[in-house]
Amino acid sequence: MPRFDPSEARGGPLVRGFSDGQFVVDGARHASVLLTPERAVAWEPPGIGELAIEHLEAVLALQPAPEFILLGTGPALTHPPRGLVRALQEHGIGLEAMDSRAAARTWAVLRAEERWIAAALMPL
Repeated sequence: MPRFDPSEARGGPLVRGFSDGQFVVDGARHASVLLTPERAVAWEPPGIGELAIEHLEAVLALQPAPEFILLGTGPALTHPPRGLVRALQEHGIGLEAMDSRAAARTWAVLRAEERWIAAALMPL
């Protein structure tokens, strides 16, 4: 089975690595970042416990709506608030939570498959 090469990801920004506690996205560094198939946007999220749908407006504006959002919850998996999950479900959008490094890697794999998704990566 061939090994996945992140450089093969098609469309949109790609997290190319981690440096000094930041995400390296196509040459720019971000402490936290929102990713869509079209662009990367610097993001200043609240703590995971306060995260709400209004903090994800940049990804909710994506047309068509993303299949789901990868939520990188920081250095470890933390479950997102139930209110956020319900609000996204009301918009027909799923939410997959994992630690931020895993979410960045998953982003590359799913974008290589040309999945129409978004990611919200909280600080490492």
